[in-house]
Amino acid sequence: MNEFLAELKPFPLWRHFNEILKIPRCSGQEKAIGDYIIDQAKLLGLEKKRDEVGNVVVFKPARPEARSQKRVTLQAHLDMVCEKNSEVSHDFSKDPIQVEIEGDWLKAKGTTLGADNGLGVAAALGIMESQDLVHGPLEFLFTVDEETGLTGASQLQPDFVKGKILLNLDSEEEGTFTIGCAGGGDSEIFFPLHRLEGEKGVLIEVKIFGFRGGHSGLDIHLGRANAIKVLARLLHAARERLPLGIIHIEGGSKRNAIPREAWAQLICDASYYSDVILLFEKEFETIKREYRVSEPEAKISIKQLAQVQDEPLAPKSARGLINLLMALPHGVLAMNQEITDLVETSSNLAIIKTESSVAKIICSSRSSVKSALDATRSMIRAIAEMAGADLRQTGGYPGWEPNLASPLLKTARRVYTSVFGVEPGLKAVHAGLECGLIGEKFPGMDMISFGPTIKFPHSPDEKVYLPSVEKFWRFLTALLEELDKEESLSFA
Repeated sequence: MNEFLAELKPFPLWRHFNEILKIPRCSGQEKAIGDYIIDQAKLLGLEKKRDEVGNVVVFKPARPEARSQKRVTLQAHLDMVCEKNSEVSHDFSKDPIQVEIEGDWLKAKGTTLGADNGLGVAAALGIMESQDLVHGPLEFLFTVDEETGLTGASQLQPDFVKGKILLNLDSEEEGTFTIGCAGGGDSEIFFPLHRLEGEKGVLIEVKIFGFRGGHSGLDIHLGRANAIKVLARLLHAARERLPLGIIHIEGGSKRNAIPREAWAQLICDASYYSDVILLFEKEFETIKREYRVSEPEAKISIKQLAQVQDEPLAPKSARGLINLLMALPHGVLAMNQEITDLVETSSNLAIIKTESSVAKIICSSRSSVKSALDATRSMIRAIAEMAGADLRQTGGYPGWEPNLASPLLKTARRVYTSVFGVEPGLKAVHAGLECGLIGEKFPGMDMISFGPTIKFPHSPDEKVYLPSVEKFWRFLTALLEELDKEESLSFA
C-alpha cells in the first residue's frame, strides 16, 4: 500500500482504493475490477452474482442485532475515464495509477485519478467488510460503462437487485445531496434537398466562430449563443433582402455540446458581393450586441472561395431549410417550480450538415419530467413534419424527478445535520445519471446521491479533497445505522 494512503482515514476505504489504483478499469474494460469485487465477496462469504454485461451485485445479511429488514442498496460504477497528459508515459491497460498528495488534495501524476467513481466503490467495499456497523440487509450494486453510455444501468434486469432504498455514491460535492437529474433523447431530422444546375456567380464562405459553447445540459441556462441558430438568423435576413444562393451549411460537432462554430457556402452575382458583406457584418453586430455579456469573443469571417463541390439549393429547398433551423427549439424551455435555478426542460440544436441531397440535423432534448421530455420531442417531430422532413427518434434515457417529500431524503438531512451541525445542500442536475435508469427499472425505489468533493473529473487535473472523504464515510455509516433504527419509515 502507498505509505501515505495507509495513514489516511478511514482506513478500510483507503485500503481498497489503493488496490483499485492498480486495476485496469477504463470504460468497457471492467472485468478485472469486477473480479476484484467478486473475490472480496468470496473472502467474506457473501452471496454475489454478475450479469451478462458485467454488473456485479453482492448481498450482505443484516447484523444479528439489527432492527430493520428493509434492504438498502449501495451503488457505484466500476469504470473510469482514462485520460493522460501527452508527455506522460502510461498504459491504462496495465500500469497502476501513480498518486501524490498536494496539501489537502490527492491527485494522480499526469493521468486521471479515477476517484470518480473509485472512491464510491472503495466505500462500498469498506462497508461490505465492516464487522462493527449495525445495519439491516444490504446489497452492493456495481455497474459498468457509466461514463460512455450508462450501459450497465440500462441493462439491469428486474430481478438483479431487491432493495427499495438506494444510496448512489457518485456525487462530487461533499455536503450536497443530488436528488434529481434530467432524462434525454435525440431527434435526427433528414430534410430533403434539391439543387439547381449551371448557376454562376461569386462563391462565398461565411463563418461564425469564437462562441463559448459548453455542455448542453449543465451550461444551457447560461445564455450562451448557439452558432447554428445565429447562422440561420443571418441567412434568413440575407435571403429576404438579396438574391443569394445557399450551397452548404455546417455547424456543431457533438450531440451534448452547444455549437461553438457554424459556416455556410453561398453564391451570389458579382454585382451584389459588397452588399452581401455589409449585410452580414451589420446583422452579425446586431446579434452580437444581444450576446455582448455571454459571447464577448464571437466573430465572423467572410471570404471568397475558388470552388465548391455542389450546386446551390433550389429556392424552395433553401427557404425550407432556413425556416426549419429558425423554428427548431434551442435553450431553456422550462424551469423547475420547486427548486430554485434548476432547469427542468431544454433542447439543444446540436448539429447541422448538408450533403448533396439531404440535410442532417440533430437535436438533443432533456427534462427531469418524462411528460415534458415527450412533449418537447413531439414538438420537434411536428416542426420536422411541417417542413417535409423525415425524423428518427431514439428511445433516450429517463430522468429522475426530485422528490422533496422523500422519506430517505428527510432522514439523510437529519442525520447530516446531527453529525456535522450544518444543513446539507440539495441539488438536481440537468444531465443524465444512473439513478434515472435505475429508478425506471425498479419503480418505487427511494434514492439520493452523495460523495466526497472531487474537482476536474475526466481530466488529468482530477483531484479529491481529503478531509471530505472522511466526512463522506462518517455520514454514510451514520446514515446506514439510522436507517436500521427507523422502522417507521415507509418506503414504497
